[in-house]
Amino acid sequence: MNNRNNIITCFLALTLWVSSCSEEYLDREPLDQFAEGAVWNDPNLIETFVNNIYFAIPHGFHALMMSSLVDESMAVWDWETSNATKNLINPSYLGVWDENFWTGRRYQQINWTNGFRQIRACNIFMDKIGEADFDDEDFKNRLIGEVHFLRGFIYHNLISIYGGVPLITEAYGLGEDYEAPRSSYAEVVRFISEELDKAAELLPTQHFGDQLGRATKGAALAVKARTLLYAASDLYHNPSWAQGYAHPELISYTEGDQMSRWRAAKDAAKAVMDLGLYSLHNNGGDPSENFGEIFVAKQTSEDIYVRYMLQRVNEDWDIGDPGLFNGPNGYHNWGGNTPIGQLADDFEMADGSRFNWNNPSHAAAPYENRDPRFYATFLHEGAQWRPRPVNLRDSDPDGIIQVGQWERYNASTGQVEIVHGLDTRQGPIEDWNGTYTGYYLKKFIDPTVDHQYFRQEVPWRIMRYTEVLLNYVEACIELGEEGEAKTYLNMIRERAGMPPVTESGDALKERYRNERRVELAYEDHRYFDVRRWMIAPEVYTNAKGVRVRYQLLPDNTTSPDPTYTVIEVQDRAWQDRAYFLPIKLDEMNRNFNLVQNPLY
Repeated sequence: MNNRNNIITCFLALTLWVSSCSEEYLDREPLDQFAEGAVWNDPNLIETFVNNIYFAIPHGFHALMMSSLVDESMAVWDWETSNATKNLINPSYLGVWDENFWTGRRYQQINWTNGFRQIRACNIFMDKIGEADFDDEDFKNRLIGEVHFLRGFIYHNLISIYGGVPLITEAYGLGEDYEAPRSSYAEVVRFISEELDKAAELLPTQHFGDQLGRATKGAALAVKARTLLYAASDLYHNPSWAQGYAHPELISYTEGDQMSRWRAAKDAAKAVMDLGLYSLHNNGGDPSENFGEIFVAKQTSEDIYVRYMLQRVNEDWDIGDPGLFNGPNGYHNWGGNTPIGQLADDFEMADGSRFNWNNPSHAAAPYENRDPRFYATFLHEGAQWRPRPVNLRDSDPDGIIQVGQWERYNASTGQVEIVHGLDTRQGPIEDWNGTYTGYYLKKFIDPTVDHQYFRQEVPWRIMRYTEVLLNYVEACIELGEEGEAKTYLNMIRERAGMPPVTESGDALKERYRNERRVELAYEDHRYFDVRRWMIAPEVYTNAKGVRVRYQLLPDNTTSPDPTYTVIEVQDRAWQDRAYFLPIKLDEMNRNFNLVQNPLY
């Protein structure tokens, strides 16, 4: 009996102790996150909160690049990019744009869900920052400036793919009515401009050390200049492609004049130039090497807003690995976003004339005497690159790109055999990937790194000074200020080792557009440019490449000179609805005040 009483007493004591501990335990804050009160009372935690919003601004170093959604490249694995280049996207199927697509978050963070998730974070910050206690007011103001910058940039990205979107400036709580209608395109552009002006007032002109990569005054003004350039473009003044659409204010201006918008775009670009902080990168050496250097250097005089990268410590694709993803498969890389023939062909000859496959001398030696930027952008048959990995060096001691096929005569069988180059899809090194087009990307890829094992630390340049100059040139052309336009356009061409342009009128506009295509290739501009210029129906044609064959000669020896044949490698098509993305059906069902984009 005494033993039984002792057991009951011990059990009751244990129960009370566990209960007491449970109450104490439940009252504790989680160890892997911070309570709201703790965040807004600690400037360092507030900065961490802001740091997380920066991830809303995507970089381009992903397995799938935006270049493969337009006439720049072809994703060799496809991964639903062909559905985008055929414009098969619809409200129930967003493909690579969907946040649920397996690389969606990693590849392309510009979408409705991700954008408004981070806008909510910006709004929470703005709601709370007034109560926060900072010993350093400059620190506080810098963070406020950064969030104005981020909110403006996120809205810029959203209207670039959707047109007008809901303008939300407060953080909705549970149970609150958040069924906001879409604001007009003009209203959102005005809001973005105001946000970026506020940011520019609060942000420093430069950062140093571990603060590099944060927003600056120049970055805020440069995003404003990009926004106003887009807003002045034809797409937002000519909604005839969406004839009958009941809400043209969502996809275009319905009042005001286009010329005043070009003037605003010019002035915004000039404001960045007048800061005197940036200049064209020029080491005074070979123009091709100088251009390539921009994209593998840690810092340049062109850098306005940059995403810095660190060495890979795991296999998280969020951080990007351009060398592994896009380097030649004959180097144990994946050869992913391979340049298509149309892009390669738009690089001029060294004398400024157009390259043309119908010109016999061009067709016989297509990689000779081209714009120096051609050699910094592409790897092609016969291009000298870095040494092969150690285990492959016996196959190619000199590091020469091999995307060709060699016809060899086998005397013992009397048959012609085909030997495939090391960098082909049928080659002996990696036969599950590789180019269909006969080209690989060279731009952005650090040749000093073995990308099979190591991730390069090359930064992604979200905004660089050359873009600002090109924006300025475009606005000047549209305003008829051709002399001013040619002055700055030819500065860019001179840096590239190319002769000046002398044309006027429509011919000058075409030369400018091609210059922008060449200079900014793969930098996430072309997708938007072909839409805002309304030339998408012309450029969404079947992707082309080149087949390189070293043919058998009559004496059964193999020609040392290849024959080049233009081939089609991927079907593509355009539908006018693709000027804008559709709003996802889930969002439409969640918010009945939303209006869908035209033709969906």
